[in-house]
Order: sequence, then structure tokens, then C-alpha cells
Amino acid sequence: MLMPRKPVPSLEFPMVNGQTWSLSQQKPENFTMVVVYRGLHCPICHAYLRELDRQISEFNSRGVNVAVVSTDPQDRAETAQAEWGLDNFSLGYGMSIEKAREWGLYISTSRGATSAGVVEPDLFAEPGLFLIRPDGTLYGANYITMPFARPHFDAVLKALDFIIPNDYPARGEA
Repeated sequence: MLMPRKPVPSLEFPMVNGQTWSLSQQKPENFTMVVVYRGLHCPICHAYLRELDRQISEFNSRGVNVAVVSTDPQDRAETAQAEWGLDNFSLGYGMSIEKAREWGLYISTSRGATSAGVVEPDLFAEPGLFLIRPDGTLYGANYITMPFARPHFDAVLKALDFIIPNDYPARGEA
């Protein structure tokens, strides 16, 4: 389990736009937010990431760099980027199962085709959302074991509007 106020593991992955994203290269004013989604097979991820796509400028205006990644391979990430109409950020892909476990994410096995008609990979990471301070320490994390009950981005923005001006400390460190 990752602990608030402690360094997070390294993280680097390729993105659909051809660039490589690296946590160590991030220099946000306030936070880096890493969003891990389940993959192309997840219709809830589709809606969730569309919400983020509409609000990405709100995060940027608060000094928050945003990265989105899954354990999907490149072809599935490219399909999600295009079919889901994600215009304001580039999806990352290829997070290894080992790296997902290092970050404390839950791993699921395939149940076959989903309601969206897309087959789940043999293994994939369940969702997570991480706020990381510019010094590479964990501010906060949200892990779930299934696609439901993720924090809505409106709620995260409202939290940031309190956290940032009040210099609210990371909690859960004990």
C-alpha cells in the first residue's frame, strides 16, 4: 500500500500521441493526478474519461498535471482514444500488471465480453486515482476493486479548491 507523504513508485508509459510520459519529469504547480482506468472493455471508463476530457482545463488551471493510463496495449488505447472522443488529453497504455500491483491497484481476470461487446484482457488493473505532490510524494489515493463508485471529477475539483489555498495536509499517514 502506498502511504501519504511518502514517495510513490516510478511510473513511465507510452502514450497514444507517440510521446512517453514520466512521473519523474512532471513539474506541476500543485499536483500530478494519475488516473488509472480499466481499459477499452469498460463502458463506465468511457463515460468517466469523457467527464475528465470536458474538465481537463479546470485541472490545468489549478496547477494540476493529469495523466491517464491503463494496462491495455497500444491498439486498444488508440481505439479508446478515437472511439471515446477524447480530444483534450492523450491516453497512456502498457502499464504492466507488476507496476499496477506496485501502485497498489487491484487486478482482475477476464469475464469475457462486456456489455459493450469488447472482450476483457486476461488480466487488467482496476481503477485508481492518485494525487502526487511535486516532490513525488503521495498526497492522496483512491483505489477500488470494481468499475463502480469512482470519485467524480467535479468532487476532486471542489476538493482541490479547498486543499490548495488552505495548504491542507495529506492525511492517512499514521
